[in-house]
Amino acid sequence: MRVLVTGAAGYVGYAVGRRLIAAGHEVTGLVRRADRPLPPGVRPVIGDLLDPNGLDSTLHETYDGVCHLAARTRVRESFDEPLAFFTTNVQGTINLLEALTKVQPDGSPAPAPAVVYGSTAAVYGNPDRQPIPEAEVPSPTSPYGAAKLAAEQLIRFHARTGAIGAIVLRTFNVAGSVDGRRDPDETRLIPKALAVAAGHAPHLTINGDGAAVREYLHVDDLAAAYVLALEAARPGTERVYNVGSGTGASVKEVIEAVEEVTGRRVPTRHNPPQPEPPLLVADATAIRRDLGWQPERSALPVIIADSWAALSSEAG
Repeated sequence: MRVLVTGAAGYVGYAVGRRLIAAGHEVTGLVRRADRPLPPGVRPVIGDLLDPNGLDSTLHETYDGVCHLAARTRVRESFDEPLAFFTTNVQGTINLLEALTKVQPDGSPAPAPAVVYGSTAAVYGNPDRQPIPEAEVPSPTSPYGAAKLAAEQLIRFHARTGAIGAIVLRTFNVAGSVDGRRDPDETRLIPKALAVAAGHAPHLTINGDGAAVREYLHVDDLAAAYVLALEAARPGTERVYNVGSGTGASVKEVIEAVEEVTGRRVPTRHNPPQPEPPLLVADATAIRRDLGWQPERSALPVIIADSWAALSSEAG
């Protein structure tokens, strides 16, 4: 397949492009700057989803499939900049779909590509039911989650017209490393804990007692799910899948695992508890059943070891 990956130089986008190349696909990576590294074999094109006129000239080719990963993703930041998050995550998606499905110069309709959209468990909000199934009614509690849900709905309604086939992948906490590329976002627990272990920060701040449980998925396991979803999507159909390990770990357990893997202490400080759910875990039964996906690298020690090796290689 000829596949376009938006956000191809990002943490997840890089891993997805790498997996697509390994699966034998012809991959183009949409990036905003020419200096962003891409996996070997991924052809870069320069473009911005918020520049529809430029996008039309950039995406003048037709694609069999698209993995849409370009987005703004920081939950806390979204409360300060809700307009920017909706503009990037919703309007950017509109511009992409319009560019993909324009009528061809000879008057014929554009081919219906398979679109796999990278969404998030933040669309669920704080549900009581755990593990969380796809049937849980979305109720986002942040501008980020609300914008991602709006983009999901846009893509799914567009698929029902027959213009595309769509699969939405909702992920929880992605971590780990491929090709020595770690998650650079140190607002997240594992990257921050590793930064403290490496001596880049004096301590890790924890809200409450550290008992809150979250699940973690290796970025390479997530990338494998994108390949399977891309190959499964059919024009006129749409589906939503959770992608997760289904195994939770508390903040305290993550810190203990970081200390064990690295052999270094992670000093902590405690803030007052925040209003957050005590448990968030995915029910990923459907993607395992329908697409045959299985996480292979998502055990917490493996995730941490891969991330630590990437961080250590940067220092070396």
